[in-house]
Amino acid sequence: MSRLDSTAAGVTGVVIVAIAALVATVPQSDVPVVEPRGELGVPAPPREPAVQRVIPVEPVPAPPAGTAPLAEIFERVEGGVVSVRVISPDQRSQGGSGSGFVYDEHGHIITNEHVVDGRGRITVTFLDGRSYNAEIVGVDPFTDVAVIRADSGPALLRPLPIGDSSAIRVGEQVAAIGNPFGLSGSMTSGIVSQLGRLLPAQETDFSIPDIIQIDAPINPGNSGGPLLNSAGEVVGMNTAIQTDTGQFVGIGFAVPSQTMLKVVPRLISDGEYLHPWIGVSGVDIYPDLAGALGLEDSRGFLISGVARGGPADRAGLRGSTVVVEVGGSPVSIGGDVILAVDGLDVRKIDDILVHLQREKEVGDSIQLRVLRDGSERLVTLTLDERPGPESRPLR
Repeated sequence: MSRLDSTAAGVTGVVIVAIAALVATVPQSDVPVVEPRGELGVPAPPREPAVQRVIPVEPVPAPPAGTAPLAEIFERVEGGVVSVRVISPDQRSQGGSGSGFVYDEHGHIITNEHVVDGRGRITVTFLDGRSYNAEIVGVDPFTDVAVIRADSGPALLRPLPIGDSSAIRVGEQVAAIGNPFGLSGSMTSGIVSQLGRLLPAQETDFSIPDIIQIDAPINPGNSGGPLLNSAGEVVGMNTAIQTDTGQFVGIGFAVPSQTMLKVVPRLISDGEYLHPWIGVSGVDIYPDLAGALGLEDSRGFLISGVARGGPADRAGLRGSTVVVEVGGSPVSIGGDVILAVDGLDVRKIDDILVHLQREKEVGDSIQLRVLRDGSERLVTLTLDERPGPESRPLR
């Protein structure tokens, strides 16, 4: 059975392949034209001018503006990537290791929450081999993002540029730098396999939305390292792999840069990030369930449970009340079906969670279009702060 691996020593990595394009050109001839002459030097009768046959050569498309070869990207960013180690409190064993990258000139470094995890003394090693102690500034287990600060001098701090993860596309080439198996400064490359994945957050009952799926080779030790686009900008942070063996098998996951840009400033200023919360649990609509509910389309999210006193409860949303057998399995029905959030169609819970992550804050209002007893209605609710990691998986 496959599993998601994001141990303190393990993570995903990815690469960006930048391809230099060769443009074929045909030089123009400067040879003078000579009037054709007949026998005895008498001008020849007029005839059709000779036509030079040229075989067209299709030029290779030039790379998009801002792209760079992999070697150039590596040289440009390697100084901003660090190795992160955690030493156990008794200092006799290593608690974990991973990667990180410099965020700003104040010594803030971004890495995974599961890499540091508060288990011991943290050290950061820069490109030139010098190591420094680091402290935790803030962590967010719900997105697996942590900010630490090293007590190095400013000369070693080379912040990496943060790009726009919302602009990347499936098939786009990406690159990752990290420390797999402790091999510092390693780069791999691949493509974006898919976008908007949902990844279980470690040690919580919640999930991380809007995750980037990649196919670049990544292994234990890549956790917390940057995922780069073809311009050398950070578009994600390598976080987990899906594997049966504990090693990379072609599927890796990265937290998008847009999530980090939202979470990291709060971690620096407040030490935590407060996630918005609706307070429902349920199941995505699938064909057999759609048939049991009399729905034409198998899309939407069926509410099975509502957290008492939460936003959904205060707004009057209703959970399931009856258990029936659907496709040979018991399913709770009778609850509201969420069809849209703020005017956006909901195919499954992922759509709701991505919208909350990208667009909403605690205290914001959202409007849900729900189906109840065969008729649609609009419900407006105010988002609360998500309960702690130990809470039940109510969204």
